[in-house]
Amino acid sequence: MKYLQTKILLLLSIFILVGCNDSQTAQAKIQTTSVLPPQANSSDLATPLTYKIESYYSRVMGGTRTYGICLPPGYEHNPQQRYPVIFLLHGGHGSPRDWFDKKGGALTTLQKLYAADKLPPSIVVTPDGNDKRGSSPYWDPEYIDGPNGNVSTAIGAELVKIIQSRYRTLPNPDFWAIGGLSSGGWGAINVGLHHWHNFSILFSHSGYFQDRSGPQNSPIIYIKNISPQAQQKLRIYLDTGKSDVEELKQAREFAKVLNQLKIYHVFRQFPGNHTWSYWREHLADSLTFVGEQLRLKQPPPVADSVVNNPQKH
Repeated sequence: MKYLQTKILLLLSIFILVGCNDSQTAQAKIQTTSVLPPQANSSDLATPLTYKIESYYSRVMGGTRTYGICLPPGYEHNPQQRYPVIFLLHGGHGSPRDWFDKKGGALTTLQKLYAADKLPPSIVVTPDGNDKRGSSPYWDPEYIDGPNGNVSTAIGAELVKIIQSRYRTLPNPDFWAIGGLSSGGWGAINVGLHHWHNFSILFSHSGYFQDRSGPQNSPIIYIKNISPQAQQKLRIYLDTGKSDVEELKQAREFAKVLNQLKIYHVFRQFPGNHTWSYWREHLADSLTFVGEQLRLKQPPPVADSVVNNPQKH
């Protein structure tokens, strides 16, 4: 009898020991799946950022279009890594070069944000927002689908596919942002709302939110027409100079609507006016917001197949 009890206790001890070892193995298999690229290392950051102007044929606009592109530090050295995407729209009488050249100073701003780890390395795109009339000091770009061209679709859908086909992008719209300045600030919100399935982070510097083309392209009205599920996926940043009277009034009214709809947003007022010096200074604020939102969408730690399927060894 004592022999039988001793044998049973020995078998139980073996089962417990094996179970503990399996548990430790499973614990060791729990990993964090990092979707976002890591902070750029010092050697990659030592190389100054550059941009190129690229072209493509736009079926939507019926001709050749261009965009500016700035690839993140380390892009060439990390061929398996995919990256978030940020569209930056120009304002009136503008071009895809504006944000990257001295006017916008975006290359310097991006370099500082990457070094401070306030923005994950990202693919930054500056679309041509001009309609079929071209660039002119007498009118602003129409970031709509209208009589002068389907610019909203060209940027919000067609160019998205072009960028996805040419570069290593993260496909989830949680990792795509669109923003701009002045009429490009309105355009970014308008295009983003019409293509919320491609962009979830929207930002505007000195934009307006009620367009003369009507409610279909007036974000303060149109945002109420998209589904509550789509609304709750949005994250919106707004800022306006305190001396920018009309734009400040519209931004305040738009922020009230966002509050009513319980859409996550940040609205800031800074000293300044409707000038490049203002936009150059505060691009870092919007892109820091973008960086925060990107990291919030990083997936939580997950377990691999050993944990999820303990029967498989």
